[in-house]
Amino acid sequence: MPAAAVKPKPTQSTARRPVLLDLPYEPVEKRPLPAGRPREWYITHNRRLKAMRLAIALLDSGVYLPNQARNERIRSAAQAIGVHPPSDATCHMVRALMRYSR
Repeated sequence: MPAAAVKPKPTQSTARRPVLLDLPYEPVEKRPLPAGRPREWYITHNRRLKAMRLAIALLDSGVYLPNQARNERIRSAAQAIGVHPPSDATCHMVRALMRYSR
């Protein structure tokens, strides 16, 4: 049977069904972190989570490029979303996340 005769399966598209983006945000239920890891692992893990939250907040506020995200702007975004001001290392990680998401 020629390949042209085979009909491709239709894929589910968000264009054909409504996307509910206006629902209120509900955070995922928190679970305890696994025990027995070195302290540096927990520090890095929490820093990554904070950097992701800040990168999302910056993207939502219209900052799309890493060179637009100076430390002052990242720290003001942290204040706006209610987290402690990030360190220089966390600010660097936020810019790295924005860079590699493109």
